[in-house]
This record gives sequence, structure tokens and C-alpha cells, in this order.
Amino acid sequence: MPLEAGLLEILACPACHAPFDDRTAADPPELICTGTDCGLAYPVRDGIPVLLVDEARRPA
Repeated sequence: MPLEAGLLEILACPACHAPFDDRTAADPPELICTGTDCGLAYPVRDGIPVLLVDEARRPA
């Protein structure tokens, strides 16, 4: 289930503060950092973004 647009407007990557690319409709659901030097992928579990750098992964 995609996140609300209003929520996406206020969320930012905790590592670099860049906005997110919403990939919550994909499998697995994730928020991808749009920062050029960062690019971390944060999981979304049960519709809740887990914005912990330790939980994020580097996309392939």
C-alpha cells in the first residue's frame, strides 16, 4: 500500500536528508533515498517506514 503524499513530503533520509522515492507498491516495500551519494533503501513494514540507518540496505 503506497504511503500518503503528505507523509512523503515531510519524510527525509535520516542519513543525508534527501527526499524519498516511494517504492511501497513493490515487493519488498521500500523507500529509496534520492541522494546521489546515499541511495539507501529503507524497509516499510506493515505500512510503517523503518527509518533507521542500521535497518537500511544499499540497493544493487
